[in-house]
Amino acid sequence: MDHGTGHGSPHEGLIDAAGVSHSTVAAAARIISLVPSLTELLFDLGLAEALVGRTSFCRHPDEAETVESVGGTKKINMEKLRRLRPTHVIVNVDETPKSLAEEIAGAGIQVIVTHPLKAADNAPLIKLIGGIFGVPDRAGALSEEFVRAYESLEHRSAKFPPRRVLYLIWKNPWMTVSGDTYISDVLRLVQWRTLGHCETMRYPEVELSDDTLDAADLVLFSSEPFPFTAEHLREFERDFPEHAGKARLIDAEMVSWYGSRATRGMAYLGDLAEGLTT
Repeated sequence: MDHGTGHGSPHEGLIDAAGVSHSTVAAAARIISLVPSLTELLFDLGLAEALVGRTSFCRHPDEAETVESVGGTKKINMEKLRRLRPTHVIVNVDETPKSLAEEIAGAGIQVIVTHPLKAADNAPLIKLIGGIFGVPDRAGALSEEFVRAYESLEHRSAKFPPRRVLYLIWKNPWMTVSGDTYISDVLRLVQWRTLGHCETMRYPEVELSDDTLDAADLVLFSSEPFPFTAEHLREFERDFPEHAGKARLIDAEMVSWYGSRATRGMAYLGDLAEGLTT
């Protein structure tokens, strides 16, 4: 449902992931972002002055730390959020509990729902945010930058061999990403197919065993949400010496964040894949 703020009429082209048509903001917006990657996008769109709240995980760019935090991505301080008087709150299907988004909307605040599932979704997502907040030209330029980076990676990927990858996002229990996630789609751009697909869970648990690891060409230890480090690679190499050569760290911000960072992510992923083929 659309809890409008009186900033004009809905625009048929500004439709979010919940199917809500949003208006272009005609007056001063007050934005709270509960999505770290989109907090960064707001800065890159020149909307820093409109940002009145963020999560404690919104750490890019450095200037984001000067904006008041309302909590984490899963649980926030609603009293603090109301005190900041936002006109809009940006949420994400994977990162924001539905009940929280509904509570915010129930307070009469306009909620912008995002849910990119493919790398290509970044171009319209950037235009959506820029269109709502009145910076369509800047959004168009950032969108075009992403498209060029995306097409460049597609061109590079022709020389990359297909690989089966186990992408780890958590430990105790081990967890991975299913094939219908944004991360899996990004990795497919360099012909890497993720293992561990589950029809009912987008982020399923996985057992690290010889059978599982035999099926993998690469085991990728992501930097978030679990902060895997070189020490975890050494532990893996000790526990599974026959698979030691498959382990790699991967910068999760470059392959799981969307918005403006995804543009740099395309080049990062291409360089990583190229480094493993030479």
